[in-house]
Amino acid sequence: MESITKNRQSPDTLRAMIAKAYGPHQVPDGDDWLREMGHGWFNVAYRIRLRDDSDVVLKIAPPSHIDVMTYEHGAMGIELATLRLIAENTSVPVPHVDYADRGHELCDADWFFMPYIDADNFGIVKDTLTAAERNTYNEALGAATREINSIRGTAFGPLAGPGDPTWRACFNRMIGDVLADGERRDVALGYDYDLIRRVIAQNQDCLDEVTEPRLVEWDLWDSNVMIRDGKIIAIIDHERAFYGDPLMEAGFTAVDLPAFGDPAAFMRGYGHDELTATQRRRRKLYTLYLILIMIIETDYRGHTDTTQYDWARERLHEVMALFGREAR
Repeated sequence: MESITKNRQSPDTLRAMIAKAYGPHQVPDGDDWLREMGHGWFNVAYRIRLRDDSDVVLKIAPPSHIDVMTYEHGAMGIELATLRLIAENTSVPVPHVDYADRGHELCDADWFFMPYIDADNFGIVKDTLTAAERNTYNEALGAATREINSIRGTAFGPLAGPGDPTWRACFNRMIGDVLADGERRDVALGYDYDLIRRVIAQNQDCLDEVTEPRLVEWDLWDSNVMIRDGKIIAIIDHERAFYGDPLMEAGFTAVDLPAFGDPAAFMRGYGHDELTATQRRRRKLYTLYLILIMIIETDYRGHTDTTQYDWARERLHEVMALFGREAR
């Protein structure tokens, strides 16, 4: 996916990064040592073959001059912190960080190296799998998500703090930031921004049911799951994590919108019973948050292809209908 947030670097700069991370003896010769991995939507990622023929991945954060959405500020720092939390507190497989650099000496952004994961991307290959195989992986994803959610925080919100004492205050700030981002760029939603704010205000009392901050990956879609031989080999891309309500996780989104698939296998693996009435109200707010981001981020990323924008606009009609609001 093409995006102006992808901070591509010259081969000479990449060689300097390799030397700093692995030593000059690992800087590759020749031309056939570098390939950009085009699946991501935010950071640029390169698959690099070192001189000893081992493969690694380099991720580079967006250029410092590019305007990103409020919740995306410091995203690579969030990813590094999340990788540490998951590795130290769960059995969920995540990539090892070989080297991270936040000094901005070689380029104007954070970057880090990790080993290349020799496995299939679940989101890419899922249509080639049998229904039973997809269910197996989705159940495993549900179980992994629950284990990640077992990590407790001291406040709601950013991993680095200071956070909010209540989930209601935190979520209102989060979704308020997204709406402010959209208004700043005059992104057309198909609904008046103040109408959406009224919908949020009228439905937020259900948030008070959440009293314990838990680690929420939030971006744990099948496209961030690496699989092989019936098992999850690694969970990748952790830059959107925060402390909040586990019900906000991606796997629950299909409870509200059929366009996201069938949530049954994920929920079975997670061990979650059918949602209560209050949980369903919370879940609708979380789906609204997601779809607003999916619409607004297309402007911030400079997409020239309107496919995601158009698709997300249709989903917003469906979400607003869940709140009893007709399309305008």
